[in-house]
Amino acid sequence: MWTPDELRVLDPGNRREMAEVSRFLAAFGLSFEEAVEYTVALYRDGRMVATGSLAGEVLRNIAVAEDLQGEGLTATIVSELMREAGSRGRFHYFIYTRPDKARLFASLGFAEIARVEGYVSLLEAGMGSIESYVEDLRRQVAHLPPPAEGSGRRAALVVNCNPFTLGHRAVVEAAARAAGSVVVFVVEEDRSLFPFAHRLKLVREGLADLANVAVVAGGKYIISAATFPAYFTRGEETVIAQTRLDVTLFAERIAPGLGITVRYVGEEPYCPVTAAYNQAMREILPARGIELTVIPRIATAGGEIVSASKVREMIRRDDWDGVRRMVPDSTWRYLVSDAARPIIDKIRVSDSRH
Repeated sequence: MWTPDELRVLDPGNRREMAEVSRFLAAFGLSFEEAVEYTVALYRDGRMVATGSLAGEVLRNIAVAEDLQGEGLTATIVSELMREAGSRGRFHYFIYTRPDKARLFASLGFAEIARVEGYVSLLEAGMGSIESYVEDLRRQVAHLPPPAEGSGRRAALVVNCNPFTLGHRAVVEAAARAAGSVVVFVVEEDRSLFPFAHRLKLVREGLADLANVAVVAGGKYIISAATFPAYFTRGEETVIAQTRLDVTLFAERIAPGLGITVRYVGEEPYCPVTAAYNQAMREILPARGIELTVIPRIATAGGEIVSASKVREMIRRDDWDGVRRMVPDSTWRYLVSDAARPIIDKIRVSDSRH
């Protein structure tokens, strides 16, 4: 049995302790993710023998000394992280692990929801599940024509829309013309310059005239901190694993539940992470019966390629004529309103790619 003083809460500001965690994890081929809220470690005779961290609903950086595996140390770490999450009002948990280690967490009540062989498995436990998420989505899109063969197919898009542009509108319009119904998932993770509530509102307003289109929140299972943190962190070493994990989860759990058989995406010549995501879709979706349709980027009358990143750059330069050429009326009204003023100020002093 472990005594309380052997289970230590580590200080993120203590460089020595964080370096010790990094060295411990490196022995397992793991890197320490410093963007965590809470880190614990177990010590035996002054030696670190297990560690784990909490970031939002994700339990991460979990490892146990090889010579002590099988002694229940994983359960001790996971239980402590779940207890801390619960004290913060969180009762749904995700764990990343290597596929060959997934069984260890399954024995602790976690259910695997997606895996990319050779890279990563994602498991969940607690209040909430991928099944309840899909069921909720079914209710939200129940007003759409049912998916069927031919022109009755159901299409999907995943968009961030930071902010919503004429380019986004063009891709959705193409999908709406070709498919009987379209589900547009708006990335819910709130790490973009335009807050999620604003982005969702702009997308809904910008597509309100398309009767066969439903706009829904992406939630926890589509490009979120749980499924795809590299989208927000630029972690090059994890991009391949996380793009494939996110696409696999969509292809195997979300698309079948909603009858989605085609996914639309805009061409991506600029962002390497988004380009890698598109490549993952090309490799994974068709193998699971989902067609991928890539729509070329549209340009303004002056030949400028329309993109949200260019809109943000034009805002930084106070090029409002350029902004006007790239956004629909609904987005323009918002950008020049008082509601957008704090965000415009933030954009002017930020160099964030999101």
